Amino acid sequence: MSRKKIYVLDTSVYLTNAECIYAFSNNDIHVPLKVFEEIDKHKKRQDMVGGQARKIIRLWDALRSRGSIDKGVRIRKGLGIIKSISAGAITQDDLPSDLDIKIPDHLIIATALKAQNETSSKVILVSRDINMRVIADAIGLASEDFQSDQIVDNSESIFTGFTTILVDDQKIDNFYEKKKVYLDNRDLFPNQYIMMVSNANEKKSALGRFISPSTPIKQLSQKKKGVWGIKARNKEQSFFLDALMDPAIQVVTAIGKAGSGKTICAIAAALEQTIDEVTANYSRIIVSRPVQPLGKDIGFLPGTMEEKMAPWLMPIQDNLQFLMGNDKLTLDIYMQKGTIEIEAMTYIRGRSISNAFIIIDEAQNLTTHELKTIITRVSEGTKIVLTGDIEQIDNIYVDATTNGLTHAVEKLKHFELAAHVTLNKGERSKVATFAAQNL
Repeated sequence: MSRKKIYVLDTSVYLTNAECIYAFSNNDIHVPLKVFEEIDKHKKRQDMVGGQARKIIRLWDALRSRGSIDKGVRIRKGLGIIKSISAGAITQDDLPSDLDIKIPDHLIIATALKAQNETSSKVILVSRDINMRVIADAIGLASEDFQSDQIVDNSESIFTGFTTILVDDQKIDNFYEKKKVYLDNRDLFPNQYIMMVSNANEKKSALGRFISPSTPIKQLSQKKKGVWGIKARNKEQSFFLDALMDPAIQVVTAIGKAGSGKTICAIAAALEQTIDEVTANYSRIIVSRPVQPLGKDIGFLPGTMEEKMAPWLMPIQDNLQFLMGNDKLTLDIYMQKGTIEIEAMTYIRGRSISNAFIIIDEAQNLTTHELKTIITRVSEGTKIVLTGDIEQIDNIYVDATTNGLTHAVEKLKHFELAAHVTLNKGERSKVATFAAQNL
């Protein structure tokens, strides 16, 4: 039987996932008093980090009602004890001279060191802060990352939404002749895009979408005039536009590098199916993206919510204006009528959005909790599109394997109402493509 461990959780862990206290089996959790103080500083934030801060405070308060956190409270049946620990009489002399006890991270490390010296159990510092883990290890304190949200081993393992299948030559002929072609392949996922390659001639191929073994391979939707004037420049964009234009697919995820066409294709499909009276499936377009400022957040900007969101939504505005022939007046009219809405992510909670085409850009900066909050707002007749680049993450609490977009891709790949596309080729310009690949 393995010995019981003591985990000391850093502030960053609680702000990533307030329910982290349930993730350590029957081991004990010690909370430095400095962590309580740091959590309190975040509780008024009007974003998902603030939401996690308020949630863990409520969880602590509920535990406090059942006993003393100072002496230790059982988290729940089958789990360990949670208790507060103090730095006590720790002085600067208790840390290497290179570390400063006045720095919160260093004080938390010192508190964990004190706990390690006072018990025979193994003490492990858990932090999302890479440098904090390195410092802890450098002074002899075991440390590890909190990875309960990790959905894949590495970014290369993420579902691409596309695969190549070897088939009989006759199947490809039948497919081009618009005859029904079936694939009894149990390894394929609903709405996975495929390239059927002849096993007799590797240059003979056909693109389609697998739905199920009992459903014929679907031909990709093709429009001569394109989608709101946008035509696919590569097979991945063809897949993306096909998923965007199919009302049977209610959730579309897309991962791609800068300039691969994620945003412009999504907006073009939204305009085509909202403003064009002939092809209209939705009554309005709602666009948003996570606000990840390097300094102050959205609350410090003056003006209305739309005016506050404007700096963060300029890429969306640029694409909208471009697709409308640089007619800013028409765009403003649609926004005033409510046909095109700009929504702050913070205010989506509690809404029930029906008959809308929702675009969440830069979704790689979402946590799994934020993602769940957004997708659960979707009501009848609504389509939601999540786009992002997992190599450009600004949220310090997530990475390529733990962010909300990656979770959506992996969790929804079994869902018959969802489709995913990975866009590999940059189409913005030769300069943008070179920069995305080499800089």
